[in-house]
Order: sequence, then structure tokens, then C-alpha cells
Amino acid sequence: MPTRFKKNRKLRGHVSAGHGRVGKHRKHPSGRGNAGGLQHHRILFDKYHPGHFGKRGMRHFHYQKNQYYEPIINIDKIWTLVTEQHRLAYAKNKTNKVPVIDVTRAGYFKVLGKGRLPKQPVIVKAKFFTRKAEEKIKEVGGACILTA
Repeated sequence: MPTRFKKNRKLRGHVSAGHGRVGKHRKHPSGRGNAGGLQHHRILFDKYHPGHFGKRGMRHFHYQKNQYYEPIINIDKIWTLVTEQHRLAYAKNKTNKVPVIDVTRAGYFKVLGKGRLPKQPVIVKAKFFTRKAEEKIKEVGGACILTA
């Protein structure tokens, strides 16, 4: 914001510049930032930020995020990983061939059970399946294959 628009331009000539005469406008009367959370600002911290101070849980030394990397996909989105023509070709196919969808190739590791699958058997490859996802895939005549 340019100087000409600042509030202080209008307050030129007014002694206290809108900060009152009695309680003067001092720099940081109650400390900077989160200062005083255990002393003079304790009520505010306890009221609005319970559990801010102290420890909780276990420490994990040398935490590596890649060990916990587990992108998820729901079964209602599984068919979006292959084209619609691909799905229809297997639906029309009268032989016992079934499409194989490898979700790890699409960057997903875990299959969750939200949504519905079309009544068409499918083989799904993934590192992890939830119980509901496995039930729904097997319900339509498919199979779940665990990969390393």
C-alpha cells in the first residue's frame, strides 16, 4: 500500500495518532508472538489451544516419510484407470478373459471400499485392500491380488 493511503496521513497533527493519551502505545507490552503461554496468556492458551504444551505419543527417531507413503483409491474410481472402450471390450467378450487393473502402476497402493462396482468381474492388483473393498470386488466375480 502506498504511503498516501495509510491511516497515519490523516492523523498528522493529532498528538497520540489514535492510540490514546493515558495508556501509551508501547512496542510489545505483552511479549511477541506466543510469549506468555504458560504465564500471563495461560487462560487464552488453555481455552483455545488445549494440549498445546506437553508431550503426547511416542517419538519416532529417523522418521522417513516413504515408509508411510500409501496413496489410496476407492473402488468406484478403479475403472477410471482403464479406458471405457477397454471395459466394454471385455464386457462383450464371451470368453473367460477378465481385465487386470494394476493400481500400483497408476500410483496407488491401497484400495478402499467406497462406492459400487459395475457387475463385471475384474482382477485388481494392489499392495493393500480393505476388507470391504475385497468383499465388493469378489461380489462381482473379481479377484484381489496382493503385490509386494
